Amino acid sequence: MPRCLLYLSLFAVGLSVQAQGATLRTDCPPSFEKTASGQCALRTFYEFYDSVQGAGLGGTQTALPDHRDGFTPQQIDLGRYLFFDPLLSGDGSLSCATCHQPALGFSDGLPRALGRDKRDLGRAAPSLWNTAFLSHFFWDARAQSLEEQAQGPLYSEREMNNTPAGLLAALNTEEAYRALFREAYPDRRSDKIVLEEVYTALAAFQASLISLNSRYDQYAHGYHDALSEHEIEGLNIFRSFVARCAECHTPPLFTNQQVAVIGAPEPEGYPVDIGAERTYNAPRLRGGFKVPTLRNIASTAPYMHSGRFNDLLSVMEFYNGGRGHAVPEEVDLHLHWHISSPNLSTDELARLVDFLGALTDESLTPDIPPRLPSGLDPFAAMHERKQQQ
Repeated sequence: MPRCLLYLSLFAVGLSVQAQGATLRTDCPPSFEKTASGQCALRTFYEFYDSVQGAGLGGTQTALPDHRDGFTPQQIDLGRYLFFDPLLSGDGSLSCATCHQPALGFSDGLPRALGRDKRDLGRAAPSLWNTAFLSHFFWDARAQSLEEQAQGPLYSEREMNNTPAGLLAALNTEEAYRALFREAYPDRRSDKIVLEEVYTALAAFQASLISLNSRYDQYAHGYHDALSEHEIEGLNIFRSFVARCAECHTPPLFTNQQVAVIGAPEPEGYPVDIGAERTYNAPRLRGGFKVPTLRNIASTAPYMHSGRFNDLLSVMEFYNGGRGHAVPEEVDLHLHWHISSPNLSTDELARLVDFLGALTDESLTPDIPPRLPSGLDPFAAMHERKQQQ
């Protein structure tokens, strides 16, 4: 059975959409516990570890960084509807899920995301798994919260092309949405939807996208047989002082959340993307991008900020090619000090790819609503993008 059909059959189970509209779930998503105050608190095995992320070189039993939770089940579920609804775009053609599709690792499978009128946005759509743990957002780290991040694509003329006034008008016109917002925010003073409620709901849903039960995690928690011999070899190479992968892609989140200048090449004909230099007004960060998580990396090809590499082996070969080997001669970059020339063998590169496949955990993929309060099709824009891959 194709993956998309399998997901659709799973998504049909337990949905709260009913014949006369939608209601919000009152239970927390899997991996969250509903507290006495009615909020959802994340629960993972990593809570039992007290070592700090970054201690040592990629230790397996390492605590996670601080995270966002404390949203109500209703706020999370409202965010789910909003995330998949093209109503949030100016012309009703794009949703958040257009570029962040569950079946594609919450990315879109394209080298670079396409915005309004299929415009090339210049950078790949990043995965949204485990965004609850992140402190900066976008490849260039320009947003400091999920709420701030949401406003970027919503109001960009190149992306969803809406305005604050247009967004509120569209939502407030739909009585079904006004009813759902009343459920999610029972203490509100006004019957009108306000922007902060929209941003909070989107943040709540994204913060619920947790992927922490891969075969690697099972191995880290003590089940040695969860990984094959090749995958364990790959893990050891990943953590080694030769490859140094774990210094930036630090377990268990598999990112240190820092900006790094690695000298990844741009696609043919594209100028050098200055990345975080613009965010921080720092020339030393020219060509620098946020270190992405490697969670579910096998589902999010193509790779790098510009989608230059089609498969993980190509990525490994880039890192193995030597410090700065792909940087044009006329470009001066301050490459991160971790970037070296590891000179790994072909077999060692293959073992790294084997290990990265063990970081896949999509068991908590949320349901796609088969029907939206707006009446729009949540699958239309995603199907269009699938045809463009």
